[in-house]
Amino acid sequence: MEDKWRFAAVTAVAPVAWGATYVVTRHLLPADAPLWGAALRALPAGLLLWALARRRPRGAWWGKATVLGLLNFGAFFVLVYLAAQLLPSSIASSVMALSPLALAGLAWPLLGQRPTLRWAAGTLLGVVGVVLVVGWSSGALPPLGIAISVVALVVFSLGGILATRWRDDVPLLATTAWQLVAGGLALTVAAVAVEGAPPRVDATGIVAYTGIAVVATALAFVCWFTGLRHLPAGTVGLIGLLNPVTGVLLGVLVAGEALGIAQIAGILLVLGAIAATRPGRALTRA
Repeated sequence: MEDKWRFAAVTAVAPVAWGATYVVTRHLLPADAPLWGAALRALPAGLLLWALARRRPRGAWWGKATVLGLLNFGAFFVLVYLAAQLLPSSIASSVMALSPLALAGLAWPLLGQRPTLRWAAGTLLGVVGVVLVVGWSSGALPPLGIAISVVALVVFSLGGILATRWRDDVPLLATTAWQLVAGGLALTVAAVAVEGAPPRVDATGIVAYTGIAVVATALAFVCWFTGLRHLPAGTVGLIGLLNPVTGVLLGVLVAGEALGIAQIAGILLVLGAIAATRPGRALTRA
């Protein structure tokens, strides 16, 4: 069980790093080049990990890396961007908070991991906690935005489950690198076609892009896939709820945003949900 908690701590690096990208992107990076932002995040991270792994794909991994790269990075980054344009951030975050359900739902038939009642109760608390943290926008919601957000959730969850199902003796560093390179190349092609030349940024922007590529992408996804290899998918999904919590807390610390009673209660619910499920016991083998 001690090992499970250690893997849970490693996995938590990913959503915490992703939560930090909200503040960095909002304050330090251009807002009118999202495809280039995604490409400059994925491709350099993949090349860095590839240089460290010093291993190229062989055999079936050429196809697997392409599929996983398009799911986890290419398609997902584009879909998240589109959802952000069509939906209030609170709704988009709330939809993505359903990731424990999506991961567990796919893990049951594909990995043979069956959810437990403890996990189900923790997931319910966690989703309620995220809704309290990010709030809930009133008014009519565009069906297209909801549909795109749900597809993004399913695409990313499927990519994570397939990465776990296809695992073998190939080092995790290498498989993560190949996915990032494949997704980054696809994003670069899309960025050139849609947005033209890459945006011009100052020294601060270069540092921000570097930090996002190295910490919030290369390191974060290695930690995320490590969690999926060693923990039940439902547990990893619950740990992922730290993403919006981190974004809100950094907004308070860095941007001076207010933190209300409902948000504090939501943060406590998310942390309690993660602790209550106990890593390694969220799902059982079917």
